[in-house]
Amino acid sequence: MTIPAMTTPSAAASPGAEQPAELDMDRLSLLLFGHAAFQYLNAACELELLDLLLERGELTAEEIRAELGLAERAADILLLGCTALGLTRKEEGRYRAATLIASLAEDGGWDKLKDTVAFEQHIVYPGQADFVASLRENTNVGLRRIPGDGPDLYHRLSRHPHLETVFYRYMRSWSELANEHLVAALDLGGATRLLDCGGGDAVNALALAEANPHLHVTVLEIPSSAPVTEKRITEAGLGDRVLVEPCDMFADPFPGGMDCVLFAHQLVIWTPEENTALLRKAYDALTPGGRVVIFNSMSNDEGDGPVVAALDSVYFASLPAEGGMIYPWRLHEKCLREAGFSSVERIEVPGWTPHGIIVAAKQDT
Repeated sequence: MTIPAMTTPSAAASPGAEQPAELDMDRLSLLLFGHAAFQYLNAACELELLDLLLERGELTAEEIRAELGLAERAADILLLGCTALGLTRKEEGRYRAATLIASLAEDGGWDKLKDTVAFEQHIVYPGQADFVASLRENTNVGLRRIPGDGPDLYHRLSRHPHLETVFYRYMRSWSELANEHLVAALDLGGATRLLDCGGGDAVNALALAEANPHLHVTVLEIPSSAPVTEKRITEAGLGDRVLVEPCDMFADPFPGGMDCVLFAHQLVIWTPEENTALLRKAYDALTPGGRVVIFNSMSNDEGDGPVVAALDSVYFASLPAEGGMIYPWRLHEKCLREAGFSSVERIEVPGWTPHGIIVAAKQDT
């Protein structure tokens, strides 16, 4: 899907690309109070203000208070912030949802964006309080905000059912914002076996299987999360062609004989050295001529954006694992070549999210 009025290329910027305008006081103020700005967005979602306006159209403050069950002062605060930030518009004493929000709702993107807001509120915000400490120590200090003794966020989520639900809803929505391009970009006509490494709740595995009826997909997922994956596969009715294999990707061998190996939203989590190790395992799992596919957010080779890639890197620095960020395209390509791959191809993904696709081949022998 695309986001009306926000569709810009997320691919690597060309050399000499124009940088953002010089900082002014309006932008500095938004940075200074950015945490408060987000809380208005979260409140508008959790209190369903924007959903109300999308459903009912223009309403007065009194009507909004009654519908949301808010006291006058609370509603005044909510409407002040949402209107000042542009989430709502006030015209002749009546409020409506911003045009972009209405366009998102029509295009199917509003629910996906709300899933992202919930992820930021309940998982990201607590951990990124340790962003500075994470930079100083070069490790994910913010993981301490998620109780448990697992080595990373993913091993701890199963102990927190609410957070686990929020996380997988977000990952599904974030993937769906761009995986139509993944499905279109990958010609799997000659492939019969695909390995989806760390495939979460199988959102990409299922999309590829549905688009390629001859394809069989194995999803590798950590044991604690595998039941979530299995449930989603069963619900989709594709259990005959998509299966989940519990696996520690770093410790366990990959099943062999694969025509394609997919890393979707995986190689932003780990260090370049760990990524290279995973790609070497993918190389060994592939048949000659097979391909590896990297599908995740990318930053520009010049290190100057895009903005969403920079902002998302706070999460990867602070919380999920000891390494990771939204890496530039060139770094993924370096890891691929070090792992033995050739014929590396970039595929640019349009949209406001900084997704990209890299495809590389294992040489025929």
